[in-house]
Amino acid sequence: MTGKELAPDVRRALQSLAGESADVVAKHLVASGQLVDVDPEAAWQHALAAQKRGGRIAAVREAAGIAAYKAGHFREALAELRTVRRMTGDDGYLPLMADCERGLGRPERALDLATSPEVAGLDTPAKVEMLIVAAGARHDLGQHDAAVVSLQVPQLRTNSRAPWRARLWYAYADALISVGRAGEARDWLVKAAEADADGETDAAERLDEIDGIVFDEVWDDEDDTTDEARDDQPHDGDDATDGR
Repeated sequence: MTGKELAPDVRRALQSLAGESADVVAKHLVASGQLVDVDPEAAWQHALAAQKRGGRIAAVREAAGIAAYKAGHFREALAELRTVRRMTGDDGYLPLMADCERGLGRPERALDLATSPEVAGLDTPAKVEMLIVAAGARHDLGQHDAAVVSLQVPQLRTNSRAPWRARLWYAYADALISVGRAGEARDWLVKAAEADADGETDAAERLDEIDGIVFDEVWDDEDDTTDEARDDQPHDGDDATDGR
């Protein structure tokens, strides 16, 4: 790990740091990026170390915000994402910020962000993420029917291979299940499972639950009689078989 694995624009931004800080911060950012999906807490610690030296760089604050979010440190994640949004003017962080509000037990604030005017300017992937977060907030508030309706958007019927489709279909299936429409939900879970090449959802497992499929673990010593047990069994010609 050298730090050169970072995107060129991030490396250029780090050059404004003094002394060896640019190299140190770069290495922490690379480590955080590599760990964020496998060990979020370790990724968060690396991002914190980067932030201490390079906190005035937007890419560093973004990495800290994402790592904190993945590790479940929603208060810290929200603070970092708010900061990077102020630094960059990028509203694309709004869905993550709204989900942080949910994580902090504030679904009403999540819905406030979801209905803010800035959402209209988001690109399609970010709009879809916000729809999913908002539906989750409605579930948090017990508004399950409203969650179903909120996801009945044109993107639900997409014929594209957009990477967000599996998550949207899964969210819609989950909303249908919450209102007792398991039959319809199954159709959407099938679509989500087929589209989810990266395993972002547990659509396949939910399908098995709906279909009532249970996989029992089979242990070798349950299938085969042990040698000791076989030795205890009488054999033809043994004394035990003729009563002597």
